[in-house]
Amino acid sequence: MLTIHILNKEKNEQNEVCIIFFVISYNKTTKMATVFETKLIGNIGKDATVKSMSSGMIAINFPVAHNKNWKDKKTGEQRTNTTWVNCTIWKREGANMRVVDYLKRGTLVELAGTPFAKAYTNEDGSIRTEIRLNVFKTNILRSAPSVSNPNDGDMYSEDDSEDDDDFTSNLSDFSLNDDDF
Repeated sequence: MLTIHILNKEKNEQNEVCIIFFVISYNKTTKMATVFETKLIGNIGKDATVKSMSSGMIAINFPVAHNKNWKDKKTGEQRTNTTWVNCTIWKREGANMRVVDYLKRGTLVELAGTPFAKAYTNEDGSIRTEIRLNVFKTNILRSAPSVSNPNDGDMYSEDDSEDDDDFTSNLSDFSLNDDDF
């Protein structure tokens, strides 16, 4: 179905007729989708922790550091700015938890997921915001230098994007406390 509405019909300075209109197009059978996803490559800053939720879901939490390196133009010094992203992998109870063996401090990971910001209040009363990532794809690029790989050099990759067919959630499912990390 296509609907066209004429808002105004007038003449401009050159005596030309100008029609001002807008178009509304709607089709009930077509579902429009949007994509808001981020890819993150960085080092894990702390071993992953596992937390069981009352909803029957399991949250695997770990922070990832993204470093931006540049050379200071004034001093010539090499500079680094680190951004920490708190990541969560969501699993159903009884799901394969093998990924936890690989999520150790110092491991280089490639993650894909949905980003969001969460505000919280510090002990001193100041409001802080943290960047979080709900991860649906995990790729271990390099294991931690001091940790031997559980499967003798075997690289691990996991894609949870197809497991979400019957999974529905609300915002409260994704709310975690500061001590999750």
